[in-house]
Amino acid sequence: MSSQREIEVMAKLLGTNDIQADVNRNHFRKHQCLTINIMGSPGAGKTSLLEKSLPHLCKDLKIGVIEGDIFTNKDADRISVHQVPVIQINTGGACHLDSKMVSNVLPEFDWNALDLLIIENVGNLVCPADFDLGEAFKVVVLSIVEGDDKPAKYPVIFRHAKAVILNKIDLEELTDVNLDNMKHDIRSINPEARIFEVSCRKGSGLEAWTSWLIQETKAFKEIKE
Repeated sequence: MSSQREIEVMAKLLGTNDIQADVNRNHFRKHQCLTINIMGSPGAGKTSLLEKSLPHLCKDLKIGVIEGDIFTNKDADRISVHQVPVIQINTGGACHLDSKMVSNVLPEFDWNALDLLIIENVGNLVCPADFDLGEAFKVVVLSIVEGDDKPAKYPVIFRHAKAVILNKIDLEELTDVNLDNMKHDIRSINPEARIFEVSCRKGSGLEAWTSWLIQETKAFKEIKE
């Protein structure tokens, strides 16, 4: 009975979240602002990816960032040096952002001055995958040093991603990771996902990723209501 009750509560929670997510999505469409949800494990390099990507993206786009974390403003402080509007959401213990949390901070942005909103979710390969924030699409950052078994062990988060960033590619020779197996599993789970191999530390692979994201943003802005 307790298991059934837990399922009912979870279904209600997700249903309520999805209603608010649709409101968020309509808001983003109204303002022609592409919104993406970046997810991944703690330490995968989500914030580092933003730090390294922003100088490329800001040449063509006006960008805002929402930083999700359990505690502290450390990630928002790192992003703020790039002179983009950034809002920190601290969940106070929750392992993911939800659509209401995102909705609460939307009034803090100037929507006439944004082309792209990047939401960095709380570090977790499980919970964030289930909660729609109203984003146009999801991006997963996976550090190769986490192991080539991660896509097969956590398929849901990869199944819903439009792009997968394989980070720390410069450390491949220092690990036992089988990169071909990792990419094979990702493509088996989600054949449509774009895979980008990058090293945030070295700066390699970032141009392909940022060029793709710029194209996606411009295509989104051309969509008429």
